[in-house]
Amino acid sequence: MTQVELRFDQASRDSRTHTNLSAIRRDETGLWVAGDETATIEHLTWTGDHFGAQRGFRLADFVDLPAGPDDEADIEGLARHDGHLWAIGSHSLKRRRVKTTRNQDKGLRRLATVLREENRFILVRLPLDAATNSPAKGSIMSGRAENLAYHLRDDPHLAPFLALPGKDNGLDIEGIAVTRHGVHLGLRGPVLRGWAVVLEIHPEVDGPRMRLRRPYRKHFLDLGGLGIRDMCPFGDDLLLLTGPSMDLDGPVRLVRWNPLTQQGLADDLQVLAELPHGVGCDHPEGLTLLPDGRVMVVYDSPSPARMTEHGVYADILTI
Repeated sequence: MTQVELRFDQASRDSRTHTNLSAIRRDETGLWVAGDETATIEHLTWTGDHFGAQRGFRLADFVDLPAGPDDEADIEGLARHDGHLWAIGSHSLKRRRVKTTRNQDKGLRRLATVLREENRFILVRLPLDAATNSPAKGSIMSGRAENLAYHLRDDPHLAPFLALPGKDNGLDIEGIAVTRHGVHLGLRGPVLRGWAVVLEIHPEVDGPRMRLRRPYRKHFLDLGGLGIRDMCPFGDDLLLLTGPSMDLDGPVRLVRWNPLTQQGLADDLQVLAELPHGVGCDHPEGLTLLPDGRVMVVYDSPSPARMTEHGVYADILTI
């Protein structure tokens, strides 16, 4: 395993984007990355020895975000396909953190508070300008009667989990892979008796909006109780970054799955690697395939050893 540095500008470091990386996807000149506590996406260019020269883009400049331009979108996955950049929000509810146990009543009230933030319930598709590699006005699927969670409201497997926060094994989308066969969404949760879920959708673009006019499909993967943290195309297969569905450390595995031949219930999946993880830190959250066939992984809550003066180290794995 080797490492490579990702350098961010001062504004991104001040907002802690480099410590909250949740999505990554390679292109011909560098990397698209996103953190889960902003409503922006960033592009880093390969400089010869690190990724830097950051360009930042606000999602609200290209689509109408349901909660306005500044509320976090909790972007958990990025994809590139056919000249477009895709971004998916977690579609999850959020339980308040208990910051202190000194005031027991306040802590209990916070633990009982569940929040719904509408910018988390988005799927975005942005065309990329071939000359500048910059996004342009695109399409979004959002709104209480159009977002993906709404389409799951009567689902026999997933509907019971829509009222639960993502970190409580509720609905939590954390990966997206777009190919000629459709859009695959990897769920960190729920995990159903050890089976993780991948949703296959075929959204249709209608100007600035996207809609589901065809039924979605569900794939259930036996990942040994783990959920999906990210995914990316690997030929006709998909690489899955898998880890705990709830707020726990490890194990983390890289798994290979073929959505064309292993449909419905898939229990014969190839584990390619066991990934390192920390205790309370270094949580693998994003992966992308490099041109030489190696895989790059980025981490949420990086350990001090992973931090640099201008950013953070990502890992590069040979599979």
